[in-house]
Amino acid sequence: MRLHRGVTRGRSVFRLAAALVALCCLGLSHASAADWQAGTATVKITPERLMWMSGYGSRDHPAEGTSIDLWAKALVLQDPDGRRGAIVTLDLVGIDRDLSTAVCAGIAEKFKLERRQIALCCSHTHSGPVVGRNLMTMYSLDDTQRQLIADYTADLETKLVALVGQAIEKLAPARLAWGSGRSTIAVNRRNNKEPDVPRLRDQGLLVGPVDYDVPVLSVRHLDGQLAAVLFGYACHATVLPFYQWSGDYPGFAQIELEKSHPGAVALFFAGCAADQNPLPRRAVEIAQDYGKSLARSVDAALAGVMTPVEGGLDMRYAEIPVSLDKLPTRDDLVKQGESTDKFVVRRANALLKQIDGGKPLSQTYPYPVQLWRIGPELQWITLGGEVVVDYALRLKRELGPTRTWVAAYTNDVMAYIPSLRVLKEGGYEGGGAMVYYGLPTIWSPAVEETIVKAVHEIVNQGVGERRDVSPPVGK
Repeated sequence: MRLHRGVTRGRSVFRLAAALVALCCLGLSHASAADWQAGTATVKITPERLMWMSGYGSRDHPAEGTSIDLWAKALVLQDPDGRRGAIVTLDLVGIDRDLSTAVCAGIAEKFKLERRQIALCCSHTHSGPVVGRNLMTMYSLDDTQRQLIADYTADLETKLVALVGQAIEKLAPARLAWGSGRSTIAVNRRNNKEPDVPRLRDQGLLVGPVDYDVPVLSVRHLDGQLAAVLFGYACHATVLPFYQWSGDYPGFAQIELEKSHPGAVALFFAGCAADQNPLPRRAVEIAQDYGKSLARSVDAALAGVMTPVEGGLDMRYAEIPVSLDKLPTRDDLVKQGESTDKFVVRRANALLKQIDGGKPLSQTYPYPVQLWRIGPELQWITLGGEVVVDYALRLKRELGPTRTWVAAYTNDVMAYIPSLRVLKEGGYEGGGAMVYYGLPTIWSPAVEETIVKAVHEIVNQGVGERRDVSPPVGK
């Protein structure tokens, strides 16, 4: 079954074109070639024990086995002036603020990287384990499962710190280039009913905002061989409904790329996919098909015209206070605790425990905004949470559509992040999902303008102002 229109050129064509591109790159000056360095490392993070899976509130028992392994991967870049940045990609639905802070503190202590120099990117696969307190209101867990989650999270923290160190040890001269492909996997799930999607796709009648860009950063050895490829896409990793560990379609895409480029490491980051679904879905074969299609889109970009990276790294990070709407009172929470909705009850009980423990509800959340300027042109913006596609489309329109990449699910996945449009429309992404993340209420109507303003401010600090505006690591 052909699920969607994709790139149809054969692998041999891609390899020939990629080889020609690599040969052209060899014409760069020797000094330029040796200026950048890169190192990669990978570690398997598939749980060794059958613990609770994340992503779906309908889960009623732990995982049953493994379809494909889950991985954490690190790409460390070092620019001509010795500035380093570490990108860590994770086959996980998300991580919470506590784990993110602990990992970055460990990396800072051992490898002297500041907070702005670290990006922790989740693929948002719904076939991975529960991690830390991410989405904790969604699950009904006994003491055994809570301990398994705590043990896994502690082990993951140790692995991720060590992973960055392993990538640093492998730093070697490299050439970087960037470009973009295209994939039509994503469907706006708020505007298209799932059963109707195959017909609507065939008729060209799908509606709603989408982001079909596939940003690609290539890292090559000096001989032109591909060492790593970082790529992204804005679509939920929700093809698979089963109880097997899997990276879903992003995992299959990485497998395909590493097969077709022996020795290379493929790393995936999720874009602003909060309202984007892969449709149709619910079968392993479909996830594999999407993965192969996305890999072909990446290969098409690698084989096309890519912009060589010159200059250096400019990395910035800020945590901004994003306001919530009117907070519930203690009496409101007591009343919510009597609800027939088990998720509302869990959240209410958790918030009451927090209040009674002497910690009042906060009117704001410390939201992470990050910018990596890679060379003079490419600007990679990373945002926390499950961000709707409106943000990527707006930021690319305002900051430059080709040279602006926007990742979500990065550094802290604390909630859905609706645009003002989606917030007003309501529904799951507009506010309904907040209960599963444990936040006390929906975001205020200022959410979009607050975040977009912060992005503009961090972008416009000025080239050469490599100033860290983050709090001290570990605080």
